[in-house]
Amino acid sequence: MEAAVRQLVGERPVVIFSKSCCCVSYSMKQLIASYGANPTVHELDEIPNGRDIERALQSMGCKPTVPVVFIGQKFVGGANELISLQVRGKLVPMLMEAGAIWVWNTTSASASASTSTTTR
Repeated sequence: MEAAVRQLVGERPVVIFSKSCCCVSYSMKQLIASYGANPTVHELDEIPNGRDIERALQSMGCKPTVPVVFIGQKFVGGANELISLQVRGKLVPMLMEAGAIWVWNTTSASASASTSTTTR
């Protein structure tokens, strides 16, 4: 089953193993999507071999088993590791290197909207 997991991970730039009822998994999916990436999500509680995949993830050292994030076919980790990458400013470069996003504008849209002229 580990070979099947590696095959799933090898198919896309960002792969997340998740459970539909997990709020932390939901937050990590939203975080990745907020940068414009379109992660491939495998909801382990909704697919027939989900328990087998979960056991394979455990045997690969993924604890807890959800969320489990792979970027560029590399195991990133779970929520703590993903948040750490974001805080250190390393998530976007990793997404770009994996081909999950191509362009990232570091200038906030709200900053450009705040430049207005005042007339009397």
